[in-house]
Amino acid sequence: MGRYESRRAAVVEDANAIGTTYLRAQTLNEPIRTQSLRLLVRYTDTSIRLSDSVPSSSAARLAIADGSELQRELWSLAGQALADAPQASAPRLYVETLNEMIDMQTVRVAALNNRVPGAVLALEVVFAAAALGLLAFYLALLGRGVLPVLLAAGLIGCLLLVTFDLDRPTRGLIRIPSTPLTSLRASMDLPPAAAAPAGEAPTTTARTQGKP
Repeated sequence: MGRYESRRAAVVEDANAIGTTYLRAQTLNEPIRTQSLRLLVRYTDTSIRLSDSVPSSSAARLAIADGSELQRELWSLAGQALADAPQASAPRLYVETLNEMIDMQTVRVAALNNRVPGAVLALEVVFAAAALGLLAFYLALLGRGVLPVLLAAGLIGCLLLVTFDLDRPTRGLIRIPSTPLTSLRASMDLPPAAAAPAGEAPTTTARTQGKP
């Protein structure tokens, strides 16, 4: 359950980080603004692909690689925005949230790969079978029927099923919902909430060309 909750929380935090970065990217100057917004939309798509992929599969590795490549492009544009306006606050705030967004991918991948070791799952099955065997042997000595054994087997089987299902975040009945990411992606189809910043006026000095 701890692993399941951490994976759910990682999806929400990832969506929040991308959403904040997307909003702050709208405050950048053109053409970096439009280029960054376009890359963030593609990055959100890769995050959704990661949610739908089986951990450690080729599809998951491809989604992670695509996300890392987009992160490099976004960071390059962020560095350019800082170089163009080193005194402006918008690029600095954008870089801060972009860094958090990049860190969140590492957190999500680590949470998805944090699986229960196979040896532990195998031991659970073996010990459950041994316990049921001992119960059946004890009831046979007492001359009881098989109904208690069947009921116990059903209960233990359900517990094992839930344990295995919780450890498979993208398969089975209990899955990690990607609703925060899909809702964020749908909001990106709307026009940006903030308009592009107006171009900076050329600076003038108090005594340009000898004028007072």
